[in-house]
Amino acid sequence: MSIRVLVVEDDPDSLELMTYLFHAFGHEAIGAGSGDAALSLALSTRPDLILCDLRLPGMDGFEILSRIKSDPSLQSIPVVAVTAYAMPGDRERVMSAGFRGYVTKPIDPQTFVRQAEEFSARV
Repeated sequence: MSIRVLVVEDDPDSLELMTYLFHAFGHEAIGAGSGDAALSLALSTRPDLILCDLRLPGMDGFEILSRIKSDPSLQSIPVVAVTAYAMPGDRERVMSAGFRGYVTKPIDPQTFVRQAEEFSARV
């Protein structure tokens, strides 16, 4: 089953790779390079899953999550952190903030899509 994924990532190469991988697996992938763009696209496209970098210019991933969870029309969308934060305690901090999952960077292109699909309710 195909899903619509919103990928929030400010690094153009990483964004291109992640969206390419989802397309290669038959999914629809939408890219956003900033928090404002992500919120606008989430409202207009209603994705099945949001993958969100934590370190973004302006609005970080935690603020994006907070805004998504406070909007009744978006709050049911699973949001997964995709981050280079891999120090002890980072995973726990991310999960306690309300993210549905945690994927570390650099991503593994061979397992990334299947790993992300596990967080979508539609797959």
